[in-house]
Amino acid sequence: MTSGRFHINGESAPANSEQHSSNSATATTSAAAATTTTSASSNDINEKIRLFVFTSRETGSSTNLSTLQRDRQSSTGILEELEIKIPELLQSGYSFYTWPCSPILAWFLWERRHSLVGKRILELGAGTGLPGILAAKCGAQVLLSDNSILPKSLQHLRRSCTINNLRPGQDIEVIGLSWGLLLNSLWSLGHLDLIIAADCFYDPCVFEDILVTVSFLLERNPSAKFIFTYQERSADWSIEALLKKWKLCALQINSDDIGKASGVDLLEILGGHTIHLIEVSKEL
Repeated sequence: MTSGRFHINGESAPANSEQHSSNSATATTSAAAATTTTSASSNDINEKIRLFVFTSRETGSSTNLSTLQRDRQSSTGILEELEIKIPELLQSGYSFYTWPCSPILAWFLWERRHSLVGKRILELGAGTGLPGILAAKCGAQVLLSDNSILPKSLQHLRRSCTINNLRPGQDIEVIGLSWGLLLNSLWSLGHLDLIIAADCFYDPCVFEDILVTVSFLLERNPSAKFIFTYQERSADWSIEALLKKWKLCALQINSDDIGKASGVDLLEILGGHTIHLIEVSKEL
């Protein structure tokens, strides 16, 4: 997709329909990473905890592995493993549920986890924060952001961090950020190595706001990239003209092999949806 054009093949969920039906979403993420859902003992009776398990079955050279790693790999076939717990409120808004694009992006980052160490990463529209939390667990300096006028979403995002033993303000940052508005929160972000987002392009009315924000950040961080996952919903949706307007270019990343080395069934994660992995950068 060198043109950056998103032509979508008609999964046509309305923008205000929670992106797609909850039954479809549940089926999609049930295998996102050996996912398990349990009731939570919290103040909110509707909260569920979803467990995502990311594994690595890389063989590599045994001389580079510790004795413990060699023993673990020999007995289970698993070399590395990371568990992330995500609290969800199934009857609330968009940001309280882990949509199918999120585990796809998280797996993409997991398979590149060693390159994340020390990198400064901003997640836009983080929602429950799965990809950003994974990056933080892999050694990145992560800023999770969501709409600054939705305090409950930001509060829920902080809960996602604390339940994974990440202290907001110390181990990870949670900030309010409104797309399309060049406010102090945007100017004060500092250096960024990578910008990520999962399923932020869910409604055409926010497309330009997102790209205005991304264009501004990439202008200030010319070596950074914006990598995001996108679910097709309508054949009429496109950002090609907006990319050109804001001097951005997009390339599609091959996602066919995501999770394959760890024995993950990508089709089960997708749950019948078409999801693309896109990289955006500033035009040269």
